[in-house]
Parts: sequence; C-alpha cells; structure tokens
Amino acid sequence: MAELTMVEAINLALRQEMEQDEKVVILGEDVGWDGGIFRVTEGLVEQFGEDRVIDTPLAESGILGFFHRHGDPRHETGAGNAVLRLFPISVFTRSRSHASRLRWRSQGRFTVPMTVRMPYGGGVRALEHHSESREVFYAHMPGLKFVVPSGPRNARALLVAAIRDPDPVVFFEPKKSYRAFREEVPDEDEPAEIGPASIVRPGDGLTMVAWGSMLPATLEAAERIAEEEGAEPEVIDVTTLAPLDYGTVAGSVKKTGRCVVVQEAPLTYGPAGEIAARLQEEAFLRLKAPVARVAGPDVHMPYFAREKSYLPGAERIIQASRAALHY
Repeated sequence: MAELTMVEAINLALRQEMEQDEKVVILGEDVGWDGGIFRVTEGLVEQFGEDRVIDTPLAESGILGFFHRHGDPRHETGAGNAVLRLFPISVFTRSRSHASRLRWRSQGRFTVPMTVRMPYGGGVRALEHHSESREVFYAHMPGLKFVVPSGPRNARALLVAAIRDPDPVVFFEPKKSYRAFREEVPDEDEPAEIGPASIVRPGDGLTMVAWGSMLPATLEAAERIAEEEGAEPEVIDVTTLAPLDYGTVAGSVKKTGRCVVVQEAPLTYGPAGEIAARLQEEAFLRLKAPVARVAGPDVHMPYFAREKSYLPGAERIIQASRAALHY
C-alpha cells in the first residue's frame, strides 16, 4: 500500500477508472498535455489519448453542457456525453442546473452520470478568483450530489464513487490539501459511499464538524482541547455536503451536548448555518450550549499577505470550542 498525496490519489482514481471502462472521459482546460493546472491529470493523455483526455477552450458552460446531435458521441461535452451513456469528468466548470434536474424532468428515463471536478479554497497563494470556497452554490441545488474529500485516501475512494454514480456529482478538491500530507492508499479498488459522514476522532465532550481542508486544523484543535481542557472532542468529517448525513452529526451532539462547525467559506448562508439549524430542530433538548460556527469572514478572499488571517485555523477553533465548553 503506497503513501500518496491527494493529487496522486486522485490521479490514481482517474487512471484506474479509465482503464476499467473506456466510456470514462476527461475534458477541461489544460487537462491533456499540461496535466491540469495542478498536474492532477498528468500522464493520462499519454496513456489514453486525446479522444479520452480532451483539452477544451476556456468556456466553462461549453465544457459542461453543450449537446452536438451528430457525429461521434466522444466529441460531445459534459452533460451531452452523460446522456449519450459516456461517463464524462468535467474539470473546473460552473452552472449545472440542467444536469441536476434531468432525471426529474424525464421521470427517470435519463440520468446524467457526470463528475465535475473543482479545485477550491485558499492557502496556496492563488490568484484573486481562484481561492473562493463556494460550496453553498452547489449544496443548495436539488438533484446534485456534492462531495468534498479531506485526504488522499478518501479522495481516491470518493472520486471512484462519483464517477460510477448515476447522478451528477460535484467533486470539490481542497487545493490546500493537494500536497500537504501523504496517506496510505490501497492499490485495489476501494469505492466509498457518497453520503455518510465519518467519525474520525471518537469522543464525548464536544462535537466538532468539518470538511475538506478544514479537517486537519480541526483535528489539531481537538488534540489541544483534550490536553488543555480535559474534554475529549468527537470530530466528524462531512465528506458529502449534499446529501448531508445529519443523523451522524445529531447522534454525536445528543451524546456531547455541544457542537462547533468549521467551514472555510464565508459565515453567512454557509453549510455550517444549515447544520446548526438542523441541530436546533433535531437535538435542541440535548444542547448545553449554542452551536458555534467558525468560518471565513463575509468578505472577498484577500490577497497573499492576508490570506492566512482569512482562513479558519486551530486557534480560532480552540477559542470557539472553549466558549462552548464553558457556556
């Protein structure tokens, strides 16, 4: 079992799925001979050719949704490919409301087995428009599944599940975690299940909920809270934001009575607010303190010099956790 970074694990999932099924194709900006902006698709065009690893123009709506009604279906894009029974993996695209509603519109006659890979988030000194964490856009859309891995192993497993899923899946890849650390990733097939959250640190003193690039900081904060406060936090990795596993979160909060939710996105209208609202509905009588949210401020992601101050870190999570514990 090799130790891989998230970039290497995602590349492994793409390579293995393309080897197993010739209907799996990748299309996007610079995904071919350049290997993608972050080199996630490196080496794939050499192995599978330009008919299956397709460099597209800078036109996100075209990557995702155009239908060509004549010719080789391999030359369709995004949703058109999916309806024609290919399994496209579109990279770094935008609006997808038609793909998310097609099963409903056709009363089950058609599905759109499409995966949309999107690098997201700050922490890598990217350009102005490339550091946002806009999960609220996609988690809000009915019919669309929305997955956010937190590490190399579950990135590989969840991407395999996304590619094989009959419905469109947005796969958010935290850029900050691409090469931040390595995990053991098995060589054999290991698809995950889209939906269930994972308890990555058991505990009974406080529930801490995070996803994507916020998980490492949350785990760091949990260890310090356990050492300094004597309370053992339970940390939940929400790898799927739509559909979200409220049952696992509520079950933990009913046990601990306290909860801190951590998101990189701006505070207002984010998934942390929805999780907090559901906990008020489902676990209100078990709460010993208000549900705390640790998030980015409601401003645009700043430039390089202030990027770190924008992102939630262990210190802010610890501060919120202590307030919940001593409420």
